[in-house]
Amino acid sequence: MSLKLRQLFLDKLINFYGPFIGAGVKLEKMTKDFRHARVSMKLTFYNRNYMGTQFGGSLYAMTDPWYMLMLIKNLGQDYIVWDKAASINFRKPGKGKVFADFNLTEEHLQEIRATLVTQKKMDYVFKVEVKDTEGKLIAEVDKVLYIRKKT
Repeated sequence: MSLKLRQLFLDKLINFYGPFIGAGVKLEKMTKDFRHARVSMKLTFYNRNYMGTQFGGSLYAMTDPWYMLMLIKNLGQDYIVWDKAASINFRKPGKGKVFADFNLTEEHLQEIRATLVTQKKMDYVFKVEVKDTEGKLIAEVDKVLYIRKKT
């Protein structure tokens, strides 16, 4: 996929990505510098579980693949970034619209670059909180990303 097509995908088309449509995931906002994203998910027939609350798999899906994309954009072509693992802790049932914010700071980037000066590869863990419209914690997700410099 060309760089221009990838940019168009991130900016305009990602909300039409099949898994996101099925889960009801929507990218609300992505800053032009790819340092902040806000993702939401309404409770719908498609993502409702037997108990009438947000399906856990959909809650996880809304946290994937934002940090990977943000790191790829910010680290540049000299780095390889992959989602490696994740764990989710459900804190409260999601009964309506939920949100997750993703923030990539300059400190994150400096730490990654500095580590990869002395190590060939690394795993970096980002913590994501999924909250409801009242700000109550619904789930916590640890996203593990594999990062290395290209040789």
